[in-house]
Amino acid sequence: MYDADRQYPLGKFSPKENYTLEEIKENIGKIESFPEKINQVFQKFTTTLLDTPYRKDGWTGRQVFHHLSDSHLNAYIRCKWTLTEDTPVIKAYNEKAWAETSEISGDPVLSVALLMVLHQKWAMLLRTLSPADFQKSFIHPETNKAVRLDRLVALYAWHGEHHLAHLNLILS
Repeated sequence: MYDADRQYPLGKFSPKENYTLEEIKENIGKIESFPEKINQVFQKFTTTLLDTPYRKDGWTGRQVFHHLSDSHLNAYIRCKWTLTEDTPVIKAYNEKAWAETSEISGDPVLSVALLMVLHQKWAMLLRTLSPADFQKSFIHPETNKAVRLDRLVALYAWHGEHHLAHLNLILS
């Protein structure tokens, strides 16, 4: 497998212009079921595997587990901002720098546990939204473009599977 294939084993996220209610529900289901998949994969990791990158110059398994909780927590907060403010400009963050902070060297069991609880709460929120709510958007400061909630939900349904594929590359 080429290094580029290892970086995007499922391919890059390809957003749609619009999502049907059925597609939104399917993506919410993926968000809801993701932590159990991560927990199952996590159980297979040894300390050596946790410190193994999925590709040359890529993150280690440990960094991927911690990144997932950091990233998905930010996505949840972006949802809340979008629902409670009028087209807010969200706060971007440096994912690479976050993957190198000191707690990342710690046991990722904490990040897996955070994902379990966070995704339950996130799915509960998403299931209560109206179709109009999914049309609300935020502005990403790096692109100055509006991002609708239906697209954010699709992105994070993909994002979880994307990094799950990275973790499976380490296990293979």
